[in-house]
Amino acid sequence: MSVQQEVQHEVTGESTDGWQPSSSKLVRLYSHPWTQILLISFICFCLPGMYNALTGLGGSGQIDSSVAANANVALLSATAGTALFIVGPIFSRVGPRICFLIGGWTYALYSGSLLYFNHHHKGAFVIASGGILGVGASFLWIVQGAIMTTYVAESQKGRAIAVFWIIFNFGGGIGAFVSFGLNFHSKDGTVTDSTYIALMVIMAFGWLLGVFLCSPSRIRLAQLHKAVETEKHSVKGIIKMAASTLLKWRVACMIPLFFSANVFYSYQQNNVNGLTFNIRTRSLNSALYWLAQMLGGLLIGLLLDMPWLDRSHRARLGWVFLFVTGMAIWGGGLAFENWHEDRMQQGHKQDIDYTEGSLSTGPIFLYIFYGAYDALWQGFSYWLIGTESNSTARAAVLVGAYKTFQATGGAMAWRVNAVGTSSRTQFAMDWGLCIGSLVISLPAVWTVSKHTAVEQEAGYTPPPTESKAVTHEEA
Repeated sequence: MSVQQEVQHEVTGESTDGWQPSSSKLVRLYSHPWTQILLISFICFCLPGMYNALTGLGGSGQIDSSVAANANVALLSATAGTALFIVGPIFSRVGPRICFLIGGWTYALYSGSLLYFNHHHKGAFVIASGGILGVGASFLWIVQGAIMTTYVAESQKGRAIAVFWIIFNFGGGIGAFVSFGLNFHSKDGTVTDSTYIALMVIMAFGWLLGVFLCSPSRIRLAQLHKAVETEKHSVKGIIKMAASTLLKWRVACMIPLFFSANVFYSYQQNNVNGLTFNIRTRSLNSALYWLAQMLGGLLIGLLLDMPWLDRSHRARLGWVFLFVTGMAIWGGGLAFENWHEDRMQQGHKQDIDYTEGSLSTGPIFLYIFYGAYDALWQGFSYWLIGTESNSTARAAVLVGAYKTFQATGGAMAWRVNAVGTSSRTQFAMDWGLCIGSLVISLPAVWTVSKHTAVEQEAGYTPPPTESKAVTHEEA
């Protein structure tokens, strides 16, 4: 590829070497990187977006939050056990569409199990459905992560994360607003049947959209085509590729970051929201939490795509921003925790309504900031994964590792919540894990390269003269 072609590729992200576009405008639109980013974003709007609306109610809309907490333990345990060693290799063989169709239907099953629980009060089905959903979620999130981190040019990965996070969390926000309307006059501690039925319909529609997902070979992107050429699709080749991708010291430094990505959900949703507010205010707070994630995702995406900084400096800026905002938000959480303990000792539980401004304003805004910080954290984690590889198969392995450790940390936290551990202990654990994992990840952040070369993808180190030529072309 000539210098002029390289420059065109860097600007447009489209292939100029060995890739022939289709004569059909519709096919070209279908295989455009941003079409697929928007599609997977809307699919996640319908599936995990609606699931997030449900769990954000505290106890998935039930008075007894222990059933939902144990279902989450089953879900996250199943995800941790399948994402890396089972789903990742399957993705490398069958691609994104088949992987998604295998797992996407499980979201509707889980919502249906909660509808069943509303009438029969048997938690075993809910917990079993949570475990099945854990396997399905592995398939969905590896497909989503691989598409989001490899289907656009390196200079646009932050924007891809931002777009995904806005659309995906809009699902959580809309779903929670619907629940807020359905339960506005409710005096019960559980949500209505119509809430679960509406979510099931949306989830089923999102699953059907998966038939339109596109394979990497059809995407109009030079860096992706070059990276795909270095992939090995035999069983031995997949194992070797996965091992070489994971067994890097930089990935090891990221693992605590992955582990801590969901540890705060159980405390924030069941303790901060679930134990403090009545059902309609919990629904409202859930909507605000996911809308705040939209803003957080937009902010971190724009920050990590700043055109006047190279990629290595953007990585360091993102880390500093995450550390400073984390200390500020968790510091506000400490003030809430002191206030919350006093109220619980006085017998106040699930009693604050959003109309009680003097009581509700501070805790509601804290919950909003918690939601924004989750988006900052996960957006930064995905962006770091994107700096490691432009290969869809390699990204799937890294996303599998991310989801495995994320789910392990989340399962641990939900189990800690389910056994009745004090709110203060959970708060301290979450704050310590978040800031500690940021510190451990610093060496990996500090050594992010300016560009991921094809030689790196193939595990090949060119001789000095060849390195010089590559550097000249990139310049």
